[in-house]
Amino acid sequence: MRYFALKNDFPELEDRQRVIKRLTSLKADLDEKVPEKIFNENVLIATWNIRDFDSNQYGYGPRTKEAFFYMSEIISSFDLVAIQEVNEDLYAFNRLMYVMGDQWDYIMTDVTEGHSGNGERMAYLYDTNRVSFQKVAGEIVLTPSNLINGKKQFARTPFLVGFQSGWFNFKLCTVHIYFGADSGAKLDQRIEEIDTIAKNIKKRAKRYDENLILLGDFNIFSPEHETMQALKKHGFVIPKGIEDHPSNMYKTKHYDQIAFMEKKGEVIYGDQDNSAGAYDCYSKVFTTRQFKDYQAVVLKNLNDKLTQQQAKLAAETDAESRKKIEKSITKFESIIADEDQQKDYYKKEWRTFQLSDHLPMWTELKINFSLSYLEKIKSE
Repeated sequence: MRYFALKNDFPELEDRQRVIKRLTSLKADLDEKVPEKIFNENVLIATWNIRDFDSNQYGYGPRTKEAFFYMSEIISSFDLVAIQEVNEDLYAFNRLMYVMGDQWDYIMTDVTEGHSGNGERMAYLYDTNRVSFQKVAGEIVLTPSNLINGKKQFARTPFLVGFQSGWFNFKLCTVHIYFGADSGAKLDQRIEEIDTIAKNIKKRAKRYDENLILLGDFNIFSPEHETMQALKKHGFVIPKGIEDHPSNMYKTKHYDQIAFMEKKGEVIYGDQDNSAGAYDCYSKVFTTRQFKDYQAVVLKNLNDKLTQQQAKLAAETDAESRKKIEKSITKFESIIADEDQQKDYYKKEWRTFQLSDHLPMWTELKINFSLSYLEKIKSE
């Protein structure tokens, strides 16, 4: 990481010391919670939906300078990270890559067009000292006979890329499955998307006899829900510590998953207590107790939103629309006038657009097959 960038971003000593203190605390916590990187022995694969990174279409941003250092520290704890919700404007993403440093590289898609695509990209960030790109990359496009509901492509196009770490050669396919609704036709579409990509990846894995890892934001409710069954029924293996580990910031949903369709004998899971899990970044940075440090920024954000709503009201002539805008204005005025409501807004909304409303999820794999290979060729 380019820690020296802290000197330019935080010229005021007090601010720099505050950020470094939190960064140091975050680093120590990650060292404890995430497995150590061991050369030629393991690889740490992760997935992270970074909320609206970084269109600011919902008006909560832009992200603060310190957020990029916290995100970089988290990502740097892993070797290869699938990122969802990278937006069309790459200014924030490029800022993240600058802080990450020269040993990190990436590969990403163009934006998925259409309303459901939300102008999002899929990306992989990888540590070039530990992972190599194998020159294979492509988006999953369905044939006419396999379309969702008989007529649709995926809302956001899955992205498949080949990598290698040590002896382990594999392909990753990252997804951001359609959310829709909790019931009815929109839930059916979500389930069908999961079922379709799982079926597609299983077919590829068997055809080419290769290791395929399906990961990302599946918008799965729980391990028992039919959204999970749509994935598991195709024979995917989910590492211990992933399937039953909630990945939203409130630790109530199992949206994110990492699932394996493996070549026989070539996927060896880590056997430590921390070999898989979801990291709670809010235990160290942007905590509820740190609200006072961000109160001025939060108030500015609230006042900006209030001003925007007032301008909309002045231009609106439809009676029903005016009622909705007036209700929104009343809400923002109430929050601005009450510190407890400001804290709640900070906790539930504002800070999720600094980091995310999802937690990064990882799994550790062993990548040294040398002994088993020597044993194999000894008897050939």
